[in-house]
Amino acid sequence: MSTEADPSTAARPVDAAALPVPGGRVTITDVARAAGVSVATVSKVINGRYGVAASTSEKVMEVVARLGYESSLVASSLRRRRTDVIGILVAEFEPFATELLKGVSAAVAGTGYDVLAYSGSVSGDNRVGWERRSLSRLAGTLIDGAVIVTPTVVFPTASVPVVAIDPHTGPTGPTTIDSDNVGGARAATRHLLELGHRRIGHVRGRTDLESAHRRERGYREALAEAGVPFDPDLVRDGGYRAATTTQAARELLELPDRPTAIFAANDLSAIRTVEVARELGLRVPQDLSVVGFDNIPEASTCEPPLTTVAQPLQQMGGDAVRMLLDLLDGKEREQHVHMPARLVVRRSSGPAPAR
Repeated sequence: MSTEADPSTAARPVDAAALPVPGGRVTITDVARAAGVSVATVSKVINGRYGVAASTSEKVMEVVARLGYESSLVASSLRRRRTDVIGILVAEFEPFATELLKGVSAAVAGTGYDVLAYSGSVSGDNRVGWERRSLSRLAGTLIDGAVIVTPTVVFPTASVPVVAIDPHTGPTGPTTIDSDNVGGARAATRHLLELGHRRIGHVRGRTDLESAHRRERGYREALAEAGVPFDPDLVRDGGYRAATTTQAARELLELPDRPTAIFAANDLSAIRTVEVARELGLRVPQDLSVVGFDNIPEASTCEPPLTTVAQPLQQMGGDAVRMLLDLLDGKEREQHVHMPARLVVRRSSGPAPAR
């Protein structure tokens, strides 16, 4: 059948009056009007179906590009049973998640997939299970698979492939990526011990996160190796947040026999500890050494620059995407990837002061 004989596929001159209003959502009807063809012809072109003359296809695609038309993800997924979109699900967009997203963005370039970064409503009474609610909203109609950052629950089965980064429960359930929390915390505490500190406080992370328990374990192991008794009075909950660290740091630094060093379970808590120390008239590191964990960008720009344990956050985000794409392609992948963590020494740590 000749495509030239079908008037619905013959491109007519572009009607300027038919162009969509600037800033409005471009529809398939707008494209058809601007290209001078039928909606059916536009549908054939954008879905790669036969029966349209080459010149007409070129005209339609030129209009699609010029108007910035994108077909509905939901309609596309219902028709093709895939969206070519992967979801990155986070509880909130804080520095840890932002660094992971940088690695995700780099890894997805050139793959043909788009990324949907999504944070659902998470509050104190619905914190557990937030990722299950988010996944149920997105899976199948908006995303083909998901990378979930610090999920609170295990996903033994899911409607789409899932890769979990630093899950609350540790490396169980789906394909997971984490870093050496125990070894990193041990290295941080050893560093302070080697500087002569013996009263080393710990601002721990969220008590519902396995990573926080592992970092406290590394802290305790390093003390035990050095023959320094563990003192529960030197441990406070910081919850991985600057706001909740304020009281924890103040309590430690106002002890009659205060610590000369503090290992905080993440950089946000460590930076806030430095600020509290300054408010109390203590100098860092002359009076108090502080070490964090994560190596977010703020760690190198605060004053003084923070000694911390670096997680390869961008690499973790990138590897999570590559693992997910392999799962989408039906390839076998290792269940759990465990990445190294390394100590980065900066100016917030120094020799123990004479007491």
